Amino acid sequence: MSEARASARAPLLSLTVGLLTRVIQETIQSAVAASLCRRTPNFPSTHNAYLLRSLRSRFGHGSVRILNMEQAGTLGELKQSGYGGVSVKDEMRANLICKLKRRERLFPGIVGYDETVVPQLINAILSRHNLILLGLRGQAKSRIIRQLTNLLDEQIPIIAGSEVNDDPFHPISAYGRQTIELHGDSARIDWVSRDARFVEKLATPDVTIADIIGDVDPIKAAKGGHLLSDELTIHYGLLPRANRGIFAINELPDLAGKIQVGLFNIMQEGDVQIKGYPVRLPLDVMLVFSANPEDYTARGKIISPLKDRIGAEIMTHYPKEIELGVEITRQEAWIARDGLQDRLMIPDFIRETIEQIAFEARDDQRIDKHSGVSQRLPITVMESVVSNAERRSLVTEEPQVVPRIADIYSAIPSMTGKMELEYEGEQIGANRIAKDLIKRAAGEIFEGYFVGIDFAHTVAWFDQGNNLRMADTASADECMLLLESAPDLIDTALIPFDFNRKDRAQTVAACEFVLEGLYAENKISRNEEGGYTAVTKAKKDRRGMIYDDLTESGRYS
Repeated sequence: MSEARASARAPLLSLTVGLLTRVIQETIQSAVAASLCRRTPNFPSTHNAYLLRSLRSRFGHGSVRILNMEQAGTLGELKQSGYGGVSVKDEMRANLICKLKRRERLFPGIVGYDETVVPQLINAILSRHNLILLGLRGQAKSRIIRQLTNLLDEQIPIIAGSEVNDDPFHPISAYGRQTIELHGDSARIDWVSRDARFVEKLATPDVTIADIIGDVDPIKAAKGGHLLSDELTIHYGLLPRANRGIFAINELPDLAGKIQVGLFNIMQEGDVQIKGYPVRLPLDVMLVFSANPEDYTARGKIISPLKDRIGAEIMTHYPKEIELGVEITRQEAWIARDGLQDRLMIPDFIRETIEQIAFEARDDQRIDKHSGVSQRLPITVMESVVSNAERRSLVTEEPQVVPRIADIYSAIPSMTGKMELEYEGEQIGANRIAKDLIKRAAGEIFEGYFVGIDFAHTVAWFDQGNNLRMADTASADECMLLLESAPDLIDTALIPFDFNRKDRAQTVAACEFVLEGLYAENKISRNEEGGYTAVTKAKKDRRGMIYDDLTESGRYS
């Protein structure tokens, strides 16, 4: 009786085990599908489908084995792995979606664009659009373009020896097609990294069709015994070599008109003429450009049909707030130097003054608005300021390195090359404009720190004919002796800050900041040698230049 019951239960038990096995398999597959994007940030998302195929194909054999597609050395092995390539724009879209689901930062190191430029970039990539970044110099356009490679798969397979990254399943070149026809599944496969799939070119008027598209190579024709019209004689340019990748052109309008027409033909029709021979190149490429907004108009140097084929125009901009600019400069400036790690202390008011110089320059009518003032200005100024403070510490053998306002004046050579002047500015001179920008920037930051704080006693001391001159190479001890002679200067200057007189280097920097702020408010004056004296009468000449009237004192300006 028991044997009969056991035999009756066997099919039921077998069915139950089969169902449980099926449920476990489906659960594992679902978990893998749900977590690939979330838990494996470096795993190429376009390979997820192939991984799942491998899982499914091997569940029936009682084991799970994930094929490593990088080991595929032939077309046959690649087919067995389940690989099925996608277009580069679909690949970037899939990887972007994975990054968004994981809440990853898409463009590390890019500050101030989270609510403006980055959302537009995301929309363009999700829409599979070619795009152009429009902005003035120093707005991180090139850095953004180069970081687009992070949206590519880590590696993709190509036909070994192909100059245009031929897809093993859909070759576009004559070499690729002949290789597959000749060798079939034994055709060799190479793997290309994401960095090798990015091609960048700075547009200049002397760029030719041969540079971008390609040219007929007579040596290839002679060695191979081909006609010049044969596709195998072509030496491919940069654009075909960027096939299945990203092709970037900086300053697009600087390209000659015929080059722009060649780009237009590639984008629209997928064909081009090389030396009069029509060549069909159905390229799979993401096109990214950058340009100055002034040139990117119908009245500028861009042809309208090419402009019409670019899917998204994204405007970049300079930092809109001082805090963002300070963060960028803190990130980019080279101040982490050997021997300064524990000695360097940059006061916040110095950082903010340096950043404010760029803001003042962008609003100055004497500086060309179309060229802009690059974010590199505060970065290079900060580096020069730290270098001058470092030089002072080496001369005076002081342990602390604390930059002062005088160090900013010493960094004027780092400013003048970053400004394109209008006619009025050229008459005045870049050096004088830079000094005026420092004065205005210091005054703006001074108001924020010392609103409602009175320096009447200090100003009165200067009006009595006294003066202070602190060289940029003077030690903190020497400067403190001079500053103590000005009544209430040190005590009042320390009110907004959390350090005291014992920190002599920072105290000197704060007092010099106050003197520059009083100078910006025209309560005292500053001479060419960097000394602070009583305010003098000011006059304007016919050009509008301000100079000191020293006739009453019998001196000359």
